[in-house]
Amino acid sequence: MRWRFMGMVMVITALVLVVQTVPLAQYLRTVELDRLVTGLERDAFVLAGRAEEALESLDAAELAVVEDAALEYRAAGGGRVVITSIDGTALVTSDDDESALGADYSSRPEIAEALAGTISSGSRYSTTLQQQLVYVAVPVLSGDEILGAVRLTYDESVVDVEVGQRLRVIGIVALLTLLMAGIAGIVFSGTVTRRLTVLTATTERLAGGDLTARADPTSGAPELVRLARSFNRMADRLSGLIDEQRAFAADASHQLRTPLTALRLKLERARDLIGSDPDGAAERLAAAELEADRLVTIVEGLLALGRAGASITAGTDVDLSAIARERVEQWEPLAAESGVALTVDGPSNVAVRAVPTGVDQMLDNIIDNALAVSREGDSIRVVIADGERPTLTVLDEGPGMTDDELARAFDRFWRGGTTTPGTGLGLAIVAELARASGADVALTRREPRGLAATITFDPAEGKERLSTATYPKRPLT
Repeated sequence: MRWRFMGMVMVITALVLVVQTVPLAQYLRTVELDRLVTGLERDAFVLAGRAEEALESLDAAELAVVEDAALEYRAAGGGRVVITSIDGTALVTSDDDESALGADYSSRPEIAEALAGTISSGSRYSTTLQQQLVYVAVPVLSGDEILGAVRLTYDESVVDVEVGQRLRVIGIVALLTLLMAGIAGIVFSGTVTRRLTVLTATTERLAGGDLTARADPTSGAPELVRLARSFNRMADRLSGLIDEQRAFAADASHQLRTPLTALRLKLERARDLIGSDPDGAAERLAAAELEADRLVTIVEGLLALGRAGASITAGTDVDLSAIARERVEQWEPLAAESGVALTVDGPSNVAVRAVPTGVDQMLDNIIDNALAVSREGDSIRVVIADGERPTLTVLDEGPGMTDDELARAFDRFWRGGTTTPGTGLGLAIVAELARASGADVALTRREPRGLAATITFDPAEGKERLSTATYPKRPLT
């Protein structure tokens, strides 16, 4: 009985540890690879900035300075460096073999993409070096002109080494946990049975999806208390990993709800008009296609946001006025159904700097929140103001917030005391998109009631470079 009980305890503990360790190993490798690629992208842009003047003039002295920087970067363990001209000829390398200078790199896919103006990253097998490489290639820009490309490569095996070191530590912890379980089974076989039954039930709850399941670490033999604490630490780590996945899924579902609803309405109305008004049906189908295109763009933006996180920076110039009017036009039918007047005021051609689809998503979230708290007869105003830093302000006549609520309004999943349905992600997404765009967002109370949500943007670098990603006017449905 004692040995059988000990074996059962160790088997259950091992299964729990395997359930934890297998997904954790993959997660650790993904995190390490993303961290390496992010670091290489940052370093590549730094080297591209240093190489800009040298590639413009092709001066030997300036190229020598860039080559010294590349060699210093390689010596510091930063990876292999190749800097090419616009035709793909290697002008600077960090290789000891100087024969690489002057070689044609234009056939490399990542170099070709960088010379076309696209940032390229990933991993591939190098037949020259006989190893798997992580690479990043970025264009060297002077204004809108592409002067060349910078490619950084790194041996992918360093990721496996780093993950292996961490997994060895986790393996030691797992072995110690198994050893503790075995000792507890031998010494306390009589009293452990009941506690083991409870722990087994907790494990089944966790495996069944109850991430709040925790063992009781306050009673039982000391060995069982330690086992329960080890289980709880494992459950905490596992639930943390799942929470990260759910957070991204919640962000995605929250952002996709509005365009999906609009797409469904357009398709339903097109179906109703097929027999009586084919032209009207075709018009609504065309609008549905545009909404589907916007849906794809939002999905791509969410994926980029989830992958790059804090490294996302403002990427394009957009027409704030056109986007605000287009989004208000799309929200007007829903506002009218609720008896709320939705208007937009301000000058035209106000250009700002923002991430692609960022202004659209921020405005959609704020208007959605404002409509949720507005009463019949209320009004919502979207006000655009030009200036040194253009602003977009949404004024509502809802119940407003207290000082404590305003302080926590942008926290993820926080919804205050409101009974309005929602996930508590809207303003958190607004804050993240504002940060990624280099903008500031703030909520202030209005008198006698309501809130003013203000987003302050950096001005565009040039109106002639306004993004073409803004959405064309669509017929109202």
